[in-house]
Amino acid sequence: MRRFFSGFLLVMLVVCGIILAVTFVERLPSNPDAISALYESWVRLLEYVPLFLPLAVFMGTLLASYNLTKSSESIIVSSAGQSPFQAARPFLIGAAIIGIIATTIINPYSVSISAKNITPDHLQLIDNQIWLRESSPAGFITMNADAMHKSGNILIFENATIFFQNPSFKLIERIDAKTMRLSDDGLNATAATIWDNDGNMRKSDWHMETLLNPQTVLDRYLQPDQISFWQLPKFIEKMSKIGAPVRGHLVQLWTLLFLPLTMIAMATLGVAFSQTKQRRNYSFGIKFSIGIITCFAMYFITNMFNALGATGVLPPLLAIIAPPLIIIAGAGIFITSFDTI
Repeated sequence: MRRFFSGFLLVMLVVCGIILAVTFVERLPSNPDAISALYESWVRLLEYVPLFLPLAVFMGTLLASYNLTKSSESIIVSSAGQSPFQAARPFLIGAAIIGIIATTIINPYSVSISAKNITPDHLQLIDNQIWLRESSPAGFITMNADAMHKSGNILIFENATIFFQNPSFKLIERIDAKTMRLSDDGLNATAATIWDNDGNMRKSDWHMETLLNPQTVLDRYLQPDQISFWQLPKFIEKMSKIGAPVRGHLVQLWTLLFLPLTMIAMATLGVAFSQTKQRRNYSFGIKFSIGIITCFAMYFITNMFNALGATGVLPPLLAIIAPPLIIIAGAGIFITSFDTI
């Protein structure tokens, strides 16, 4: 396990160092000083960590196995009667520990420093539209807008349409406005086009008191990666109550929850690639290269399953848990069928 963590940390240091240096050079011209550029580079680096964490676990496993084989320790372990699965136990435990730390500590820390200055410019909805909905004893308000930006403490919606329904869901009013403003006092529009339930149309200024305010809107439409693991369950519950889409947030929740399983799958894949009958001439370079290609293939397959889960083609839980189980099954079959002695 010590060798596994040494290999893992070596890979992480190399990759993180390269990314931090490149990002720092890119951010330096747009920041007033080097400290600000370094801080912004650090924030971006934390966003990239989940992308190469499985690759680092795989490389760490391969490096540790290479060192054990080079020193003949893995051969001695096999000759003593230890099965490949027993010998791989430290790798799997170490990978699970890394996944747990990434989910419970690194993710909340990354979100806490990257989501401090969230503005409407950072909000991207699935259908590129802004949708708001509020229910109250007086009825239901549903608003659709093409774009949204912030001016002081006021949110401004462009090309907005509001539907006001009574508690029986009967449409009472429809309001169209080129510009709709949301403040702590409610919704306001100038020169709005208003239709009543009889189809009569008029143009006038419009105002409605609402429970919505700029802060609640920003909170509701935070993207899945802008919410920490500990806050996601309650956030999903709130979004479900207001009728907002939560598939992406469910995918993010299950991804973080089963991240230890993903790390175990990559460690198992590394153990499978490290199987050899040769005490010398381990062909580390060839296996390392093939392993990197395989990891990228696994990355694209995982992203494909994530996309299927986010679009509703597959249940989010199945979309997240299927790739690591497939990897573990395939690697386990290879390890079982490979005679290392």
